[in-house]
Amino acid sequence: MILHHRITGPPDAPVLLMGGSLGTNLKMWDLQLPLAERFRLVRFDHRGHGGSPVPPGPYEIAEFGGDVLALMDELGMGRASYCGLSIGGMVGMWLAIHAPERIDRLVLVCTSAYMPPASAWQERARAVLAAGSTEPIADAVVGRWLTPGFADTCPEVRADLRAMLVAAPPEGYAWSCGAIERMDQREQLTQIAVPTLVISGSDDPATPLAMQEEIVAAVPGARHEVVGPAAHIAVVEQPDAVNQLIEEHLG
Repeated sequence: MILHHRITGPPDAPVLLMGGSLGTNLKMWDLQLPLAERFRLVRFDHRGHGGSPVPPGPYEIAEFGGDVLALMDELGMGRASYCGLSIGGMVGMWLAIHAPERIDRLVLVCTSAYMPPASAWQERARAVLAAGSTEPIADAVVGRWLTPGFADTCPEVRADLRAMLVAAPPEGYAWSCGAIERMDQREQLTQIAVPTLVISGSDDPATPLAMQEEIVAAVPGARHEVVGPAAHIAVVEQPDAVNQLIEEHLG
């Protein structure tokens, strides 16, 4: 299985893999495309998302990580940097822990190594499967993605993100909820040895600041930056600040 992906940037530039949030697709990263002037961006859809296959569940974070390694193999990439937001960041941590020889530098945005309670993910998955759509949870989820001020000022951005979420395959979304439900990478964070940048949204209700502080405290030498105002999809609310931080970290 090869993930749906899109490559942008010079063929000889350093590679940056980009994995998005639960319920999004690779267009989530459109405002990071200016980075393609210096880097070869490989934006991809996780399994069960966007244009990628939807294999039968249940899913685990390790399988998401294996998908990224398979994509790298398919593209002939021995080693690359990785940037992930939310579940994409969870995958990035797994890669840095379990395949450190494949990851050059790591950027973790609005993510967590552990996201209880399990019941919340179970309830969300049941709601989506019962409806055969992510529509019933869309407003609540998108409400955590953007700060109210930004959502009011830029209603077209909110509408685009909501449409992206509603278009997500319901089974893939539900099985991905299960992967987050069962994930706990906290004890393994000390094994991350690659240079790591952790970016927080100042007003993120989905993965609050304390979750990134836990990562920073455990990962040797990790750098922590907060951008704001921004909620969960900080790369959309504060693209210039995020892009600058990524560019600085990748050198």
